[in-house]
Amino acid sequence: MQIDRRALLKRAGQLALVTGLMPQRLLAAPLGANPFMLGVAAGDPWPDGFVIWTRLAPRPLDEHGGMPHAAVPVGWEVSEDERFSRVVRKGETLARPELGHSVHVELGGLKPHRHYFYRFTVAGSDASPVGMARTAPAAGVLADRARIAVAGCQHWEAGFFDAWGHLAREPDLDLVFHYGDYIYEGAARPLGGAIVRQHVGGEIYSIDDYRRRHALYKSDPHLQAAHAASAFAVSFDDHEIDNNWAGELDQDGTPPEYFLLRRMAGLQAWYENMPVRRAQLPNAHGITAFRRLDYGRLLRMHVLDTRSHRSDQPCNDGKIQPCPTEAHVSPTMLGATQENWLDQGLGSGATWNLLAQQVLTLPYARHRPGEAGNWTSYDTWDGYRPARARLVETIRRHDLTNVVIASGDFHRNFVGTLPEREEALDGKMAAVEFLATSISSNGNGGALPGVERDLADNPHLKMINNVRGYHLFDITPKRWKTQVRAIDQVEIPGGKIRTLDTFVATPDRSEVHKA
Repeated sequence: MQIDRRALLKRAGQLALVTGLMPQRLLAAPLGANPFMLGVAAGDPWPDGFVIWTRLAPRPLDEHGGMPHAAVPVGWEVSEDERFSRVVRKGETLARPELGHSVHVELGGLKPHRHYFYRFTVAGSDASPVGMARTAPAAGVLADRARIAVAGCQHWEAGFFDAWGHLAREPDLDLVFHYGDYIYEGAARPLGGAIVRQHVGGEIYSIDDYRRRHALYKSDPHLQAAHAASAFAVSFDDHEIDNNWAGELDQDGTPPEYFLLRRMAGLQAWYENMPVRRAQLPNAHGITAFRRLDYGRLLRMHVLDTRSHRSDQPCNDGKIQPCPTEAHVSPTMLGATQENWLDQGLGSGATWNLLAQQVLTLPYARHRPGEAGNWTSYDTWDGYRPARARLVETIRRHDLTNVVIASGDFHRNFVGTLPEREEALDGKMAAVEFLATSISSNGNGGALPGVERDLADNPHLKMINNVRGYHLFDITPKRWKTQVRAIDQVEIPGGKIRTLDTFVATPDRSEVHKA
């Protein structure tokens, strides 16, 4: 009998993909050191489970994290108690060099709306830290409460991550939404002034560059503690790749075919370092980062991607001047596929709809002291007015008054409402928006010159300030309460946290009020 070698190899490859046993060299000897230096994390909870993550890196900033070029078996356990006396799931997977020795285990078969503990092991090495996460309520159940934190923009060089340590100690969190700017891509800058600790290396371009930058950020103990304390729903904004990138374009005029190589490297490193599902694994065509998380009938969370599918910012990202508001007509922020997906998902009948996305949605006419008139941003939804009009129309078509938007990127706190018509800022509103400030980006912050005029010119806004911290959402069937949590300083360690203000909304009206 003749054997077709090419067909045999093809069939073997297909079998390997199905079984997950891709032929490759396994580690022959124990690592002999703690490979869990980057901590553990969980993400994207469903009623029957969530993702658990780790990445092996005994020497995180060394080449390949100090790992050999071999696949490493990693054991995992999930327990109902922190002592692991009631283990309900366990298994083994491979940490592969092709994915930076990261591990993503998608758990199933767990009970809804309860806490579980998880950990990882590697033969001959220390066990990982223990993480905790909570499954979502069962479908159809009206849960009495969900508690979600919102944070992002954590520039390593601009400040310390004590806010993450405070967030890790917030009681009874169901989820943390990280809206993006998990890392910053720039080169190391000299210490002093606004730079309190340095990046390692130059501006990042290659997969190895992005992996090392993620490892640097993941080495922070406060960030590790936050990941171990609660499940995350993670998105990305611009600095995971390059400042103000849009679709296939960067801000420097790089030919798209070259920028796409950098984007692919950045997105692969993002996947490797985040507790997301295999559905978010990037490929040659990009990434499907938008997805939904349901908390029974209480809440539907739409995690959006406002980077991958958007058109270019108006006026070449504001470089062409003048660029009046009338020119802010970049056509799409989400892309047609994501817009249709969002429109279909808004009809679920959930008590609340949360649009978890990256950049300021509501109009913001901003005053610059010493300059006549106001200006509006190019990179926010203000630069994409046709896209924002379609978003408002989608909300109106479903006759919704229960839409809350969670945003970030601006390094400030905003609380306000999204007008149905941008020429009627004091008219009927389509949604409530809470934009969370940065964890550390822009340093300590401080007073904002001209803020009183900004609030007067923007009657739909209830708050603008320039402090660091995060938001806490306390969601019940009858009330949405947001606490604006502020840390007093980030440029030296040891900042203290407090509740700066509290705001309340109800599902029957697109309004927000100070509590």
